[in-house]
Amino acid sequence: MDELAIPNLAMIKNGDDPSGREIEFPAEFSKRITEKLGVSFGSSYLRCRAPAGLSAGDFQNLETAVKYQFLTDAPSELVMSAGVSVLWGNIGNPSIDADKFTVVTPTLWFAKGLNDLPDALAWARPFGISGQIGYEFATWRRTLATSVDPSSGDVSLDVTRHPQFLSYGATLQYSLSYLESKVANVGLPDMIRRLVPIIETQFSTPVGNNFQTGLKTTGTINPGVFWVGDSFQIGAEAIIPINRASGSSVGWIIGVDFYLHEIFSDSPLGRPIFGESTVADTRYSHGSEHARHSHEEEQASHSHGRHGRH
Repeated sequence: MDELAIPNLAMIKNGDDPSGREIEFPAEFSKRITEKLGVSFGSSYLRCRAPAGLSAGDFQNLETAVKYQFLTDAPSELVMSAGVSVLWGNIGNPSIDADKFTVVTPTLWFAKGLNDLPDALAWARPFGISGQIGYEFATWRRTLATSVDPSSGDVSLDVTRHPQFLSYGATLQYSLSYLESKVANVGLPDMIRRLVPIIETQFSTPVGNNFQTGLKTTGTINPGVFWVGDSFQIGAEAIIPINRASGSSVGWIIGVDFYLHEIFSDSPLGRPIFGESTVADTRYSHGSEHARHSHEEEQASHSHGRHGRH
């Protein structure tokens, strides 16, 4: 889809000891090259406040992605895509943990509706699930630096490993609009029927080049709700860390996602660069697919600093 995710705002206390507060303003632009092939560009402004009261803020590295939708099965409401994202190093400010090296993540995505459930479970058909799994690796296996002991003058060599990570997550969401239009008209007001309650999970597990780094699985569980309009959606989620390394308290994210393919449907900004647009008004163009974008981008940006560990 052609989309613009802005403005967005996220806040969380990170997993450092002692923890600091991070306030982030992520943004992303997505554009279809063809109906099935798309690209995206995203970055964020991050402001970090240390427990001592010191604070710093600047832009993070630029992230680009290419994504190809290789399977679309409308009768079973199944969509699958594959692609690769690249977080380009040495663009953002290193003082707020923007890495000097590039991080590459090949990823597989899926989204599935439950319209094929039996009539006895018709109430569950508005549920949708989506998820992704990716393998994240840095272009530098390690960074070497020298340090000098101020008391003895001895010079030592510091080695920082940059591990590989398995990044994975899933969402479970319930479309009230789908309930009204496809299952049973229960007379919900239009303002209410556009709501999509959602629970999202996102995890990262070190799987390579992590010997003696002390890294462990980190992740968050994010309950929230999205209001889906004809040309935009607005949503909010809590960010609940699964352990101390993931964060020291519950955070939150709010954001707006504009559907450029609806706002500018008659202009090149809202159509594929090559070929015709066949966007349909289904919950995977106005529901499950959209509802997971906001936090996926924010979660990716919060993982920027984890490669640089000893």
